[in-house]
Amino acid sequence: MIIHQNTKIGAILKHHPASLDAIVSISPKFEKLRNPILRKLMAGRATIAMASKIGGCQVTDFYTKLAPLGFEIDPAIPANAAEEQELPAFIQSLDEEQVVVLDVRPVIAAGEDPLSLILQTIKTIQAGQVLKIVNTFEPTPLMILLKKQGFEAYADHIEEDLVETWFYKNADINIKVQAGNWEEALKRFENKLQTIDVRALQMPLPMHTILESLDTLPEDKALFVYHKRIPVFLLPELAQRGFEYRAKELASDEVHLLIFRN
Repeated sequence: MIIHQNTKIGAILKHHPASLDAIVSISPKFEKLRNPILRKLMAGRATIAMASKIGGCQVTDFYTKLAPLGFEIDPAIPANAAEEQELPAFIQSLDEEQVVVLDVRPVIAAGEDPLSLILQTIKTIQAGQVLKIVNTFEPTPLMILLKKQGFEAYADHIEEDLVETWFYKNADINIKVQAGNWEEALKRFENKLQTIDVRALQMPLPMHTILESLDTLPEDKALFVYHKRIPVFLLPELAQRGFEYRAKELASDEVHLLIFRN
């Protein structure tokens, strides 16, 4: 397998099981990858470049550790140099009452996934408010995800193992559910459905399970999903990957989704 700075950590782990130990040996911060839930959350989105920033190491450190396992390095894609970020205007003009603080370090220390707590808190943030997440590393995948939702994001490395990440909601964010004809779409894919049920899964596994299923979905088929709610943070990801969807709410805790390529 050829790797470069844009290669996803998840792809590396899938290609060679021994790569987990190799990556963990690069930085103590990567010990979190031994937690299956956190590994599923982080590795699926983080590239080598992102991971090097999270781990406080260099892209070349990954190359050094992975090359003995048979990975080939693409020298044509150089590592990005770290860039200094200017302090965003929204932080410079903040009032104390605008800030909601969420410290997820105890959650991570307990070996649990903080994403569900973060997403629940994000939903309570009003226009003009700021969520400050206190963590031990820069949550790059989360920053990318929430930027797609209309948030501004800024990570401030205070000291070793202390990072404050700020998310600013500068306007009301309304995620529109595609209101196309459910029955028409269902008829279109009659006898061409793959079905999954994510209702019993804990966050963030429903989203990851759906995305993994879409990775192997044949071109002419649709994915039928039994869900407990409309997964608002999944919807922009579907659009980015070239998928359409239809949603049918049967009850407050029961939603059917039909996802297909556009």
